[in-house]
Amino acid sequence: MKSVTVSIFIALVLIGAAFVFSREGGEDFNLKNQNKEESAPYKDNVTIENGVQIVDIRAKAGYEPRRSIAKAGIPTIIRFDSKGTFDCSASVRIPSMKINESLNFSGSTDINIGVQQVGILKGSCSMGMYPFEIEFKI
Repeated sequence: MKSVTVSIFIALVLIGAAFVFSREGGEDFNLKNQNKEESAPYKDNVTIENGVQIVDIRAKAGYEPRRSIAKAGIPTIIRFDSKGTFDCSASVRIPSMKINESLNFSGSTDINIGVQQVGILKGSCSMGMYPFEIEFKI
């Protein structure tokens, strides 16, 4: 009986340790990056091709970057890139524009948002758990 109890205890310790170590490289890292992104908007994900502004956002377990800076007054497309996305970030909502769009499981999905004025455009996943925003400036 004592050896069974010791075996169960060791198994629980090993499972707990595996859980702790597997989370260190994943979720904690993402939380640190989310805090960093919230303090400094990201603008290297915005390009202009043939007069159309493209805002690239990665969609998987949330959106990255969470904040982007784009130029107001020019036609804009948000390009969501997904790679095996199966969580709620596979469905994008932009309430102010009445946009509800399902993304491709893998690949790119373009959402044309037209010409935006100065301000902040906010969106999220279908459940509202993963927000993103694009700040449009002159």
